Amino acid sequence: MRKSLILLVAPLLLGACGQNNQSAVSGQLEGVESDTLLVMSNPIGNRDARKQEIVAMKQGKFELAGNDSVAMQYTLFAKPSSKSNKDGNIGAFAMQPIQLIVLPGQPVRVTGSFDRYQIKGGEFYEDLNKINETVKTYADKLDSLNKYCMGLAQQKVPEDSIRRAFEPAVQLALNIAAAKSEYIKEHPESELAAYLASQLPENELQKVLPLLKGKAEKCQLAPLYKERIEAMELKKTREEKHKNLLGQDAPAFTLKDLEGKDFSLASLKGKYVLLDFWGSWCGWCIKGMPDLKKVYEKYKTKLEIVGIDCGDTEEKWKQAVEEHQLPWINVRNAGDPDVTAMYAVSGYPTKVLIDSEGKILKIIVGEKSEFYTYLDDLLK
Repeated sequence: MRKSLILLVAPLLLGACGQNNQSAVSGQLEGVESDTLLVMSNPIGNRDARKQEIVAMKQGKFELAGNDSVAMQYTLFAKPSSKSNKDGNIGAFAMQPIQLIVLPGQPVRVTGSFDRYQIKGGEFYEDLNKINETVKTYADKLDSLNKYCMGLAQQKVPEDSIRRAFEPAVQLALNIAAAKSEYIKEHPESELAAYLASQLPENELQKVLPLLKGKAEKCQLAPLYKERIEAMELKKTREEKHKNLLGQDAPAFTLKDLEGKDFSLASLKGKYVLLDFWGSWCGWCIKGMPDLKKVYEKYKTKLEIVGIDCGDTEEKWKQAVEEHQLPWINVRNAGDPDVTAMYAVSGYPTKVLIDSEGKILKIIVGEKSEFYTYLDDLLK
């Protein structure tokens, strides 16, 4: 998907701030067409306790409950209107989510819009906002460049042209990373240093890791950068496994479909098959659905798509399939067997293309427009 190009440097722009009281997060946001938020939250360092909820706003105002004993992270998505869903336009999901860190007893207030928001909190967040202010010039330029390139993508401008237009973003992102790295070098034992480290790109993170010590290594925010380290190691392992899977027989599995009947991958031998590992909680998965529907409509006589839901309850899975009107085979990975392990899935969405002989042709992690070009060349 073309927008994935534009968001290469998104982790550098997170300017989260927080505090936690009667309501962990409160605020007023403009421009949400459904006046509804999709909120994902979990205690920092415990993704297994992730929770997803729908939060209604009244005239843009909302409140979220928190946890008085542990630091929490929240991701706020602007939920599209039902009309947008029916039209196949994921609408507000195209907006960048708002990501927040909330410390115990320190509530956060968010105001503005998804495109331009402000966050207020305690002393920790005041310091963070000062850092964000130092990189504001770079961030504003990068934001403008993002919007410009998104506009080009909507106009169906060729990918190569968009890529060239986006080239200045790389240096802007490096400037932002350098400012955050400099703070870490000057305050290597601070809680804020641990948080900033989690926002750095891989190469910069590797440089500052030896500097982090004391409180930075032991505070409630330390799991954030430690998770990044684990993710980097997992990425390398996954890429190696993907290389080993290419050209091999696709691992066989049987999962339950929407009616509770057994679906076996072997039943589709003789056709091209696209396995789409997704979840209703995954913003990029949802944003990619319209493009996937177009592919299915164009090639459904040659290609079967199998949507494999991951990380949802059965109820949320069925609700999401109905809400987004997914016309292909839909099954749920309940963990027995764990199909994500068979295919080395560690990021979402992951798409696995299997040929008519049951061999794995290609594995794509994320939404990438070149994958759809590849399908066109293969199946036309």
